[in-house]
Amino acid sequence: MTVGWIDAGNGCAGDMLLAALVDAGADFDGIVAGLAKLPVDDVRLTEQVVRRHGLRARQVLVEAPETRHARHLPEILDLIAGAGLPGRAERFATAVFGRLAEAEAAVHGIEAARVHFHEVGALDAIVDIVGCALGLEALGLLEASVTVSPIAVGGGTVTAAHGRLTVPPPAVLALLTGAAAPVATHPAARELCTPTGAALLVTLAGAYGPMPSCVPEKVGVGAGTADPPGHANVVRVVVGAGTGAAPSWVSTAMTVIETTVDDLDPRLWPEVLSALREAGAADAWCAPVTAPKGRAGVVLTVLTADDRVDGVCAAVFAHTSTLGVRLSPVERRALPRDSVTVDHRGQAVSVKRGYLNGVVVTAQPEYEEVRAAAEATGQPLRQVLEEVRAAAGRL
Repeated sequence: MTVGWIDAGNGCAGDMLLAALVDAGADFDGIVAGLAKLPVDDVRLTEQVVRRHGLRARQVLVEAPETRHARHLPEILDLIAGAGLPGRAERFATAVFGRLAEAEAAVHGIEAARVHFHEVGALDAIVDIVGCALGLEALGLLEASVTVSPIAVGGGTVTAAHGRLTVPPPAVLALLTGAAAPVATHPAARELCTPTGAALLVTLAGAYGPMPSCVPEKVGVGAGTADPPGHANVVRVVVGAGTGAAPSWVSTAMTVIETTVDDLDPRLWPEVLSALREAGAADAWCAPVTAPKGRAGVVLTVLTADDRVDGVCAAVFAHTSTLGVRLSPVERRALPRDSVTVDHRGQAVSVKRGYLNGVVVTAQPEYEEVRAAAEATGQPLRQVLEEVRAAAGRL
C-alpha cells in the first residue's frame, strides 16, 4: 500500500507542492500535456533545480498571461470538466476549488457560487491546482493514505485583493478550521501558507501528524519563489510503502471542554454555541441535567483541537456564567471527507462527503443552500435533499 507524507512545517503554496511532486518523480512532461487540455489562454511551465537556504530543491515556474477576469466557481468547474483529466485527478481538483469557494463564502458571508476568486481564479492558480492533481495521480497518492504535518502559516501581513490582511489571511484560517488541521508555530514574519496551498493540503490529508510508519521510496523537495535567510522555503513530499494496514479514518488528538451551568437564560444557548464555533471549536453541544437542589441545568460540551483550547476556554467564560471548566484529552476518529458542488436545476448546492475504505458512506448537503434551492425550484425540501445526495454520490 502506498503511503504519502507532506512536510508543511515551512508552509505551502500551490507551486511549491507541484514542484515537490515533480521532484518526487511525477512526470513533468505528462503534467504539461494534461494542462494543455485546459480550455484557457496559453500557459507555460518550466522547471529547474535551485537552492533554498543552502539546500537543493526543485522549482516549477508558471507563466500565464495577466488577467483581471474574476471567475466564479461554476466557471472554474466547467474549465476542469472540459479538460478530460483522469477521473481521480478531476475529482480532486474539483474538491479543492469547492473547499476554496466555501472558505471564501464563509469569509465574505455569501453563497459559494457567488464568490469572485480573484487571485485564486487566476490562471496560474488554476494551473497549480490541476497540475498538483495530475502529479498526485502520477505518484499514486490520490488513492493512498496521505498524512500532512502540522502546517506553518507564518505571521505579519500580506497584501491581497481586499487590501492589507494579517497573516494567516481569513481564507486560510477558514480552510484550516473547517478541516481541524493543526497549525505549526514558525518564527517567520511572512505569509507561509497561501489559500491555494491550504486547500490542497486539507483536501489531500487523510490524517495529520509526523511521518507515518513506512519504507520511504521517493522524496521530493519543492521550492517557493523567495529564499529568506531564516529557513528553507520548501515543501517536502515523501512517498513510501506502508508497513501495515492503514485505518480508513482520520485520528486526531483533541480536547473536550465541559462545564455545568444552571443560571443562564436558556434563550442564549444557540448564540453561545455559535460563538464557540467561531472561536475555533470543532463542535459544541449542550444537554439538560438536574443540578444541585433540583435546579434545571445544562452540561455544555465543546470539542476542540489542542492548540485552540485557550481561545475556546476564553469564549466559554465570556459567553456563559460558568466559573470553571473541565478538560479531558480525547482521540477523535473522523471519516476522510471532501466537498463537492452539485448543480441542482441551476442552483449550486455544496455537499460534504465522508469515505469509509474509499467508498462514500455519507453525503450531507449544506442545509441553507438546499432550502434556497427548494424555494427557487418550488420543490419540497425533502425531495431536494434526496436528489442532491444522489447527485453527490454519482460525482
